[in-house]
Amino acid sequence: MVGRTQSAPLLTKPLRLIVPNPPGGLADTIARHLAQHLSSRVGQQVVVENRPGGNGSTAAATMAAARGDPHVLLVTDSSMFTVNPIIYRTITYDAKKDFLPVSVVAQAPIFLAVNKDVPADSLQALVALVRSRPGRLTYGSSGIGSTHHLTMEAFKGALGLDLLHVPFKGTGESVPALIGGQIDLVLSALPSLSGYVKKGQVKLLAVNSLRRSSFAPEIPAMSEMVPGFDFAPSMGVWASAGTPAEAIQRLSQEIAVVARSSEFAQAVQVLAINPVGSTPEEYARILSEDNERSIAAVRAANIKPD
Repeated sequence: MVGRTQSAPLLTKPLRLIVPNPPGGLADTIARHLAQHLSSRVGQQVVVENRPGGNGSTAAATMAAARGDPHVLLVTDSSMFTVNPIIYRTITYDAKKDFLPVSVVAQAPIFLAVNKDVPADSLQALVALVRSRPGRLTYGSSGIGSTHHLTMEAFKGALGLDLLHVPFKGTGESVPALIGGQIDLVLSALPSLSGYVKKGQVKLLAVNSLRRSSFAPEIPAMSEMVPGFDFAPSMGVWASAGTPAEAIQRLSQEIAVVARSSEFAQAVQVLAINPVGSTPEEYARILSEDNERSIAAVRAANIKPD
């Protein structure tokens, strides 16, 4: 276990980690591993509460009800603050005014894979193939506005490619469609693809992080073809507006210690997730960069507010 520190008056009761997604997803997984190790750091019980629905609005309402309370935190990826305000008209929260960044916990790169029958064994070969067959190859995503969708649209836009988008409800649908040959390409986390790679049913061609992943160092990053390309989602912790600055600093320090611990790393690296840990200021900078990339990708995809 991560070493225990003395409890501070700032944190006097159990911490609640609010997750805007159902159990089993990436945010939920990160939150549960974080809760397990954070408890010993702050000297309080840490519980995870799933509040899915309303494109983040349900979780935001829970946070709003506890405005300024450092014991109620949000665990999510940056899309709730960068993508959702762009593509949804009905969200009930203000991404800039209602939340404060605490710490990045982890980064989860996703991989570009093709069906075994696609005649391309490298990213360069795939790009050449797409250019030779404009509008004929298809890629699957986890839905409009998902990281998978925006990653490919940004890549398409940078290289002038013509690929057809097929949205699914998640990689639980898109990956089987790839295996079955209903689509040609897909973007997914490595654990969802690795078994099929070993069986020869899928070929990994690229990763969407700025640098190659330590989990598959032989696979090139998309940035090797598009300089600066980086769409690997970051998962982090947020506090509600009005939370005392000293509480945010304390939480940030403790969360960063957990994220950088060997115990947490061992738990998440099995899932091909990179532990991070950051200051609130570093997280704010990352969010700003994510926001710029997301806006450009939404424009490239011609996504209209829903």
